[in-house]
Formats: sequence, C-alpha cells, structure tokens
Amino acid sequence: MPETAAISNPAVRVSNHDFPYGISVFFPAYNDAPVLPGLINRTFEVLRQHARDFEVIVVNDGSADNTAEVLSQLVLMHGDRLRVVTHEVNRGYGGALRSGFEAATKEFVFYTDGDGQYDVAELPLLLDAVWPDVGLVNGYKTTRQDPWHRIAIGAVYNQFARALFGVKLRDIDCDFRLIRRSLLQRANLISSSGTICVELVKKIESSGTRVVEVPVSHYPRLHGSSQFFRVKSLFSTLGQLIRLYARLVLGAGK
Repeated sequence: MPETAAISNPAVRVSNHDFPYGISVFFPAYNDAPVLPGLINRTFEVLRQHARDFEVIVVNDGSADNTAEVLSQLVLMHGDRLRVVTHEVNRGYGGALRSGFEAATKEFVFYTDGDGQYDVAELPLLLDAVWPDVGLVNGYKTTRQDPWHRIAIGAVYNQFARALFGVKLRDIDCDFRLIRRSLLQRANLISSSGTICVELVKKIESSGTRVVEVPVSHYPRLHGSSQFFRVKSLFSTLGQLIRLYARLVLGAGK
C-alpha cells in the first residue's frame, strides 16, 4: 500500500536554485486572459529563485476570449522557456491536463489551474517535500474560498470519490500537484473531464509510491466561472465517475 504523509510545516530551504530536478510547470487555461499575465510572470520569478532547470507551459483549451493574444505577448516576453499548446476547440479539463502532461519534458511536473485560485508562490512548499521515494506531492486547501454551494458540493464530491475508489488523499479536488513524470507516463490517463483528478490520484496511489500532502492557500475566483458546478456538468461527471469505477476498480474493459 502507498504511504501517505502529511506535512504541516515543511522545512524551508535557504539557498536559491536548490531544487535538484528539472521541473515542468503547466497551466490549463480556459478564458483566463485577465489572470494569465500576473500568473505567468510570478511563476517565472518563483522558478528562477528555486530551480535551475525548468519550463513553463500553458494549454489554451479552446478559449473564446483573448487568451491567445495574451499568451503571444507573454511568449515574446519570456522566450522559449514559455510554450503554448493550443486546442482549437475545448476538450474539457481532462483533455487539457493530458495535453499538458504530454508536453512536459522534465523529471517532475507541477500543475495548477490558470484561474488564479492558488498561489504559485507556494510551489516551494511542494518542492521542499520531494525525496527520492516520493512520487506525488499534493496540496490540500486549508480553507476553501468559494461560494457556500460550491464548498458543499465539493465536500460531498470529495468524500464520495474517496470512498468509492478507496483513495487515501484527503483533498482530491485540490489541483496544486507536483508529480514525478515517470508515473504520469505509466498512468495512461484517459478521462476528459474533472474525473481525471480521481483517475490520476487512484493510479498513483496504486503504484505504491510515497505520497506527501502539504497545506496550501485557496483564494476567491476573480474572473470567469467554474464549468463544473452546473447541473448538466454534474450529471455528466457522475456518469464518468461510475464508468471510471467500473474500469479501475471492477476491471471492466481491460
């Protein structure tokens, strides 16, 4: 069984450029143009202080706003260390994550959402938790800064998915993750919706690697709206969860 450890106060490294592995950082983006300049610029600041070998990737998942134009300007600013993967049509959250994972080339992959609800400045907390036997460092929200209905639905979804799949991780819904890329290559992820997070965590825990959890901050969404908390999306996600359970737990379709 995988070992899951929780870190309440990770040790902070004192030197710069101290993460000993290459790291790919990517963001799935859907109509996140107002947030992206600050997010990307802050990401480069953090990486220059804490990593020698890094790349930044943004997956533009069929955005209908001016995300493409904003990203073009950011590429001019940051050069070839910033790459953009463009979906001409929206492929869903799972499709965006899979494209980001496939585009990553470094030993570790970090991702968080492009909507600014997590602070990339807290990435060093995850970097500090990496040891040779650690395959996943996952954040968990100390306080969720969302409307009450989103908090309630998210809590029910998290507990339901953990119980259904036997997942030990306390916060499946926290998309602030640092993953060893070799595990992603073996995972063969296929989900196209938000259920990809359940699939990802379940497969990593089943691999027997060590999983570490780190508390992170969560902030209100300032722009746009969640695609998950709509009636149609919820029913679609429930159906995908059931199909995922049949495949991963019951072994159907193998």
